[in-house]
Amino acid sequence: MKKYENFSEWFDEVLFNAEILDYRYPIKGFAVYKGWGWRIVRKIIQMLEERLEASGHNPMLFPVVIPEDSFAKEAEHIEGFRAEVFWITQAGSRKLARKMLLRPTSETAMYPLFSYWIRSHADLPLKVFQSVPVYRYETKATRPLLRMREFLWNEAHTAHKDWEDAERQVQEAVRIYREVFRRLGLGFLILKRPDFDKFAGAVYSLAFDAWNPDGRVNQIGTVHNLGENFAKAFDITYEDVDGSHKYVFQTCYGFGISRTLAALISQHGDDHGLVLPPEVAPVQVIVIPIPYKGVEEEVKKYSREVYERIKREGIRVQIDESEDQPGEKFYRWEMFGVPVRVEVGPKDLEERQVTLSERVNLKRSRVKVEEMIPAIRELFVKITNELAERSLKTMEEMIVNARSLEALKSVIKEKKIGRVNWCGRLECAEKIREESGGEIRGHRFDVDEPPEGPCIICKGEAKLIIYVAKAY
Repeated sequence: MKKYENFSEWFDEVLFNAEILDYRYPIKGFAVYKGWGWRIVRKIIQMLEERLEASGHNPMLFPVVIPEDSFAKEAEHIEGFRAEVFWITQAGSRKLARKMLLRPTSETAMYPLFSYWIRSHADLPLKVFQSVPVYRYETKATRPLLRMREFLWNEAHTAHKDWEDAERQVQEAVRIYREVFRRLGLGFLILKRPDFDKFAGAVYSLAFDAWNPDGRVNQIGTVHNLGENFAKAFDITYEDVDGSHKYVFQTCYGFGISRTLAALISQHGDDHGLVLPPEVAPVQVIVIPIPYKGVEEEVKKYSREVYERIKREGIRVQIDESEDQPGEKFYRWEMFGVPVRVEVGPKDLEERQVTLSERVNLKRSRVKVEEMIPAIRELFVKITNELAERSLKTMEEMIVNARSLEALKSVIKEKKIGRVNWCGRLECAEKIREESGGEIRGHRFDVDEPPEGPCIICKGEAKLIIYVAKAY
C-alpha cells in the first residue's frame, strides 16, 4: 500500500501489521493498544513526564468519574462538552441519586480539590499533571488514534497568584511541548485559535497542529489560559501577603498521546511501514544473522557476540534467530520501524565487521566490530535529525499562500494548508469555512506575521494572517 496514494488504507494497514492498535474491539471508538504500540506510547509519556516533573509539576491521579454538580459549575465549559459526555446513571438495577460522568477533561474533577489545597500565596504556584484516558462521545466518524471515544492524553493544571505568572506558565508549557514534539521529529504549527474556537471556559487557547499526508491537520496539543473563570466558579482563592483574599489565575494544557502517536506514524512512515525515532523505538537495533552453508554455527556465534556487545551499552537491541529467510526478516523489522539493522553474514564474520542499515533511508554501510557502537550512536543522532528536517520541509511545502477565495478552494482541494489574510470578523470566517471546505485554525503564536494584503473575503483591512485546513 502506498502512503500518498491512499493514506487511510495505508494507515490502517500499518496500525495492524506493526501491532500498534487493534480496532476490532466490539464498541465503536474504542481500541486495544498492542505490545509494540503500547511500548512506543510509554516512551512518549516518559519523555513528557520527565520534562514536566523537572519544571516543578507534581504527578497525580484523579478519579475517572466527575459528579454532575461539579461539572455544571462552569456554564461555558459544560455547554462546550454537553453533547460528548458519557453519563453514569445506574449501578446494577439501582438508579443513582447523583449522576456522574466519565471525564471528558478534568478541570471540573480537579478544581474542587484546588479550593481545599490552596489557602495562601505560599501555596502558589500549584502545578499538577496526570496521564490518563479521557472519554468523549465523538459524533463525527471515528478514526483509529485520530478521533476516538476513549483516547490517551496527559493533562496539566496550574494555579497562580496573578495574570502575569499564568502567562509565564503558558510560555513554559509551550516550551515543554515544543521540545518533546521536536525530539519526536514532528512538523507542526503553534496557532492561537480564534475566539469562536477556543477551549470552553478559557480566555484564549493555543494549539499545536501537525501536518498529515492527506492534507488534514492533527491537533496534538493545546495550551489554555483560563484567567479567573474557573477560580470564580469553584471559589479557588488565596490570602495575599497584605491579608486580602484573591482569586487564583489558572492555566491548563493537554498533550494528545494517541494523536502524537498518529502523527509519528503518519509523518515518518513510508511504503515499507513505520519509521521510528530512536528515542521512542521499543527496539533500537535488530541483529540479523545471515548464515551460509557450512558456516551456520560460526555466523550464529559471531551474531551473538555482536548482540551482547550492543546490549552491554544499554541500547535496546534484539536478535532475530528465527528460521525465516533474511529477506522476510528485513521486511518484518522494516514494518516495525526499528531504526538500525545490523546484518551479520559470512563476509562480516571473516573480516570482523558488521553491515549497518538505516531504516529512515535504507542506506547501508560497513564498519569494524570495534567501531560498531559509536557508529550506531552516530546513526541515532543522524536519523533523529533527518526525520525532523524531512518533516519540517514537507510541512513548509504544504503551506500555500492564497490571495483569493478561489485560490484557497484550490489549496484545500489539493490537500494543502492555506495561508490567508483575514479581517477578524466572524462573518468572513464563516464564509471562509463554508466556501473553502477548510477550517480556520488560527494565527501563529510563536512567529510575528503582519498581514500582507486585504482580507481574502471582504477586501477590508486584514488584522491577521491565518491558516486554513481540513482537520480531524
